[in-house]
Amino acid sequence: MTVNNWLKGNLDYYLKSNLSLLVVEAKNDDLTRGFTQMAVELIAISEVEEGDIFYGAVTIGDAWRFGRLEKTKQQIFQDISLYRIPDDLPDLMKILVGILESSSSV
Repeated sequence: MTVNNWLKGNLDYYLKSNLSLLVVEAKNDDLTRGFTQMAVELIAISEVEEGDIFYGAVTIGDAWRFGRLEKTKQQIFQDISLYRIPDDLPDLMKILVGILESSSSV
């Protein structure tokens, strides 16, 4: 995906429904760096996609963290919760499905 000369690259996963979309950035062992990269990807996507709220997640496989970009406020929010597999798998699945089913789910 290329937005401009500074915002270009490959998304790990891009899930889109009629109501919302989710970008998932997979990282080996660094959730902090991964969250920063995911936030930049959300900003880039918000330049080419319609909408005000964009969701993202970063994962290292057995741990997931979610974030949200509110375009009009120009703010990125990071969920303080860390969802671990297998312990938090039901909650993790509810969040993923909720994001894709409704733009006001998280």
